[in-house]
Amino acid sequence: MILVTTYDVLAQIGNPTPEAPPIADKILQFVRYLTWFVLLSGICAIVYAGGKFAWEKWSGGGLESPKMVAGAMIGGVVATSAGTIMNAVIG
Repeated sequence: MILVTTYDVLAQIGNPTPEAPPIADKILQFVRYLTWFVLLSGICAIVYAGGKFAWEKWSGGGLESPKMVAGAMIGGVVATSAGTIMNAVIG
């Protein structure tokens, strides 16, 4: 009885057409800017870590920069895959 009534009520509801929110364009533009910022900061981190690695090799100091290079590369992979996933989800 309750199930039949529920089906009857749900059958009367129209099929709404999907509509983008009013600020969807600005949000997508912000996400694109953020993606560029993340990728550029990753490139800067790799260049900085490479310079520091060369300085440590030249001066004979401890080698901490290979960890920085690895971290920057892992961060770049995560950032790049996150952008691809978001593009697939958003459309």
